[in-house]
Amino acid sequence: MIPSMRKLASFLLPLLLLSMAPAQNRRDPLNSREIDQLRDAAQDPDQRLKLFIEFARARLAAIEQMRADPKVTDRAQQTHDRLQDFMDVYDELNDNVDAFVDLKADLRKALKGVIEADTEFQAKLRALKASVESSKEETKQYDFLLSNALDAVDSSVQDHRQLLSEQEEAAKRKKK
Repeated sequence: MIPSMRKLASFLLPLLLLSMAPAQNRRDPLNSREIDQLRDAAQDPDQRLKLFIEFARARLAAIEQMRADPKVTDRAQQTHDRLQDFMDVYDELNDNVDAFVDLKADLRKALKGVIEADTEFQAKLRALKASVESSKEETKQYDFLLSNALDAVDSSVQDHRQLLSEQEEAAKRKKK
């Protein structure tokens, strides 16, 4: 029985290690300074959401800067990676909105900034999509991700506006 267990283990161990390999390659889109800032603002929804907006904005600016740099050779892969970073940060923004809603936090002030940022992000992502329409070969690497980013922002802006409306209505009822 023991030799068969060794065979099984020798077969399963490499599979386990291979399944963990993609997770090891996945990097955190936030740097240590940004993580520290978020940690400091953990209990303040306004400040925390402003930080996520700032970080998402920086990721889109990095895409624009990289795409304008004529020295960049692997533009498609770098665009993909930076778009993924934007999506990861934007998803965290939405997760934090949801978490603060669950805590019954008053997000009216913060949501106004989030909605303004959503509109800005929509415009930048649409401009990126329009600017790369001519180079179909390059966009193959990130077209799906770009479409997902646009869909996510489009859907989130509606959700954020609805949430703001609900929170404003709730605040009016509390005053009465």
